[in-house]
Order: sequence, then structure tokens, then C-alpha cells
Amino acid sequence: MASLLEKVSTLISANLHSMLDQALQSNSPAVIDQYIRQVENNLADLEDAAATVGGEVRTIQRKVNEYEQKAQEQDKSIDAFLVEGNEALASAMQSRLNSTQRLIATYQEQLARQQDEYGKLLSAKVKLEARLQTMKQEREELVALLELAKSKETTVRTMKSLDDLMGVGDSDIRRIAESIYTRLDKASAASEIRAKNLDEEMDRVLDRSAINNQLADRRKKLGITE
Repeated sequence: MASLLEKVSTLISANLHSMLDQALQSNSPAVIDQYIRQVENNLADLEDAAATVGGEVRTIQRKVNEYEQKAQEQDKSIDAFLVEGNEALASAMQSRLNSTQRLIATYQEQLARQQDEYGKLLSAKVKLEARLQTMKQEREELVALLELAKSKETTVRTMKSLDDLMGVGDSDIRRIAESIYTRLDKASAASEIRAKNLDEEMDRVLDRSAINNQLADRRKKLGITE
């Protein structure tokens, strides 16, 4: 279980900026896709582990309740035997009560440990789900950014070809080239507007550290510990 929580902790604390930089440099969201698959696989394992530990918590709690009820009955029996003057049975029942109380203490220790483990698993599940949702959103924005980059590269190659045509000396060719340049100028302007919006959106998404720090400050002031 500790190994699973360590893997999940690593995924939660992974540097998204670094992954996005790698994806941009390679012109491929493959590194993001691999991370998403890892998160999804570990999330499935985490849910299964949480269900298992949660079931154990319920089982142990039921046993604690059963033995506590038995202890109460044994305690009453001891008093009844003493009232009857039956010291032998009272002594035997006291011994059984002591054994039952030791068993209850053992189960209560197990219950505390499993409840703590269950809480950690549920907390990790919530954090990992949030991380997965964030990365899926950022992947879509990354794809849009890469498509825009490819479009601009195509524009640059086309303009270079037009520069070559402008130099052939034919007036009709030059007019056609100038007309295409006009269309490309308009398309480039539209691309720049779109790029500005995407850049602003990426800045908003990638600048999560500032938000996290602000939330951390608020938690500190409120006395909330994670």
C-alpha cells in the first residue's frame, strides 16, 4: 500500500511545466498522453485499494461492536454470580471478560490504523482525480497551441515561395503573388490574435503555483493542515 501511495504522490507532485515544455519542444503531446495513462492506471489501483481497506474498516468495526456487546454481557454476569454467592463462576467470568477486553483493544488498534490508511487513500484519490482533470484540459490547450505553430510554419514556407515568385520578372506572376501576400497578411493577423488569446490562456493555466501559494497562505491563517 505504501508503494502505491508513493507512486500516487509522485504523480501528484510531478512538474507540469516541465512536461508541457517537453511536449512543446518535441511538437508532440505524447509525453502528456503517457502521464495521463499513468495517472488513470494508478487511479484505478487506488480506487480498488480504497475499496479493500474501506471494507476492512467496516469488518473490524463490526467485530469491535460485537465484542463490546459481549463484554457488557460478561460484566453483568459477573455481578449476578457475585450476588448469588458463586465465587467460582464469577472468577471464571472475570477471566473471560479480561480476555474479551484485550481482544477489543487489539481490534481498536487495528481499526485506528486502517481508518488512517483509508483516509490517506481517499485524500490521494481526490487529489489525483483533480490532477488528471487539469492535465487533460492542458493537453487540449497544448494541442491547439501546436496546431497554431504548424499553421504559422506553413505560412512562413508559403511566403518564402512567394518571394521566389516575385523575383521571376513576370508582371502577372507578381500581381498574383501580391494578391496572395494580401490574403496571407490577413491570415497572419488573425493567427496573431488567436495566438495572443492562447498565450494568455496558457499563462493562466500554467501559473497555478501562485494560486496554490495563495490557498496555502489562507489555510495557514485558518489553521487548516493538509
